[in-house]
Amino acid sequence: MRGETSQANLIIRTVRPTWSREMKVRAWMKGTEYSMILVNAPVRDRGIVFLKRKKEVWNWVPSIEKTIKLPPSMMSQSWMGTDFTNDDLVKESSLVTDYTHAFSKDTLIDQRICYSITLLPKAEAAVVWGRLVVCIDKERMVQLHARFYDEGNELINTMNAFDIKTMDGRLIPTRFEMIPANKKNQKTIMMYESVAFNRPIDDAFFTSDKMRYITNK
Repeated sequence: MRGETSQANLIIRTVRPTWSREMKVRAWMKGTEYSMILVNAPVRDRGIVFLKRKKEVWNWVPSIEKTIKLPPSMMSQSWMGTDFTNDDLVKESSLVTDYTHAFSKDTLIDQRICYSITLLPKAEAAVVWGRLVVCIDKERMVQLHARFYDEGNELINTMNAFDIKTMDGRLIPTRFEMIPANKKNQKTIMMYESVAFNRPIDDAFFTSDKMRYITNK
């Protein structure tokens, strides 16, 4: 899903019992240390930018012309009113390095046999989740399902992946649904319109100065 770099156009649709909202965003990522997310729509949110540079996360808000540094405590908060957290989108923590991993019994997701892997945070890791369970399609090696638990082992969110397609030479899920526990008729859908992997991006692109002038080009 990452590659050495990735550049993607996404639609993020937030669904609530009485309303729904759609956003269009562009995201750039390089390795595990750099990411930039630009909101292109709706009009009132256009130009909002999130930047992750190593261990720091920043937010540029054009309406007040201000750059805000996000403290670690905000990583568990909702990203732009969706059911994804700030950490889910900007990837401050790493599922690979911040958690230990153990196989559980294989499971069936959408009639496909999957590895079931439990992730527990390392003692020194500053992470959002107390436990995760992810299910990986054994044949296609793509994640189809994940459950997110808090420190008290209470289920908070469930994420399902659909529409497995080849995009820029990689087989990936192109639609994700994040469903909060105990909130009926509520979810957030994230869909890939396009993605390009392994195109060169200079480290200097991921700076607070760039946040103010970034465009969709």
